[in-house]
Amino acid sequence: MYAVIFRAEPDLLDDDYYDTVKLLRELAFNEYRCREFVAVTEGGTEIAVSYWDSEEDIRAWREASEHRVAQRQGLMKWYKSFRVDVVEVKRSYTRERRALEARET
Repeated sequence: MYAVIFRAEPDLLDDDYYDTVKLLRELAFNEYRCREFVAVTEGGTEIAVSYWDSEEDIRAWREASEHRVAQRQGLMKWYKSFRVDVVEVKRSYTRERRALEARET
């Protein structure tokens, strides 16, 4: 599994930005096999992390025409700067309080 970590310094996030984000998220899931996508903004930083099965899926997503247009718009209008890191996930696990509580009863 791979993760794409997108970090940006937002500038002007207008209605067109939010419409584009919605469209791109739908495309990532429906056409490019994105497994999970989480985004948060705190202070002056936006961080989005998406999870993928392969580097080929990530490459196809990066090269998608809608995504290319959004990348250009991002630099020209919505972001002062952004950075993308693609990483391989070596280990992943989940712990839930419910499971712990069930064992203790």
